Amino acid sequence: MAETRTTPAFTIEQFLPFRLSVLSNRLTRASARVYSRRFRLSAPEWRTMAVLGRYGAMTANNVVDRTAMDKVRVSRAVARLTSAGHLTRRVDPADHRRAILELTPQGATTYQQIVPWLHAFQDEILSTLKADERDALENMLVKLEQRSVAMAQTRAADDVAAS
Repeated sequence: MAETRTTPAFTIEQFLPFRLSVLSNRLTRASARVYSRRFRLSAPEWRTMAVLGRYGAMTANNVVDRTAMDKVRVSRAVARLTSAGHLTRRVDPADHRRAILELTPQGATTYQQIVPWLHAFQDEILSTLKADERDALENMLVKLEQRSVAMAQTRAADDVAAS
């Protein structure tokens, strides 16, 4: 009789990407209450505004890179933010095929109004951790972020080599 191998059980709730995704979804929904009700912004719209508010004018591709959102999601957010008067789009003088995105004065004001609420939200989340645990969490997140970037770059290089 042939020997059969069984695949070890996969416990999805212990799989790190799944756990982080679930946690991220829960926290995003909770934090979105701050800006969705009062300012009528979706999570992708807020993320786009937050990146522009933090780093200044940039292309949509830069927003994609900084947020890890897909291009379609960023494009839709940009369209809605532009029509709502939160963003401007201007031609990139270095490359006329690209547009530079920038918060309008209205968008900057909205950004400045939301940020304190989100600081308070984050403080509430982190209040469950002791100071040394918050420091350890920050260090672990930095390491995981760096590793995920390195893995993505390796996979992209492998894909190019395979084609």
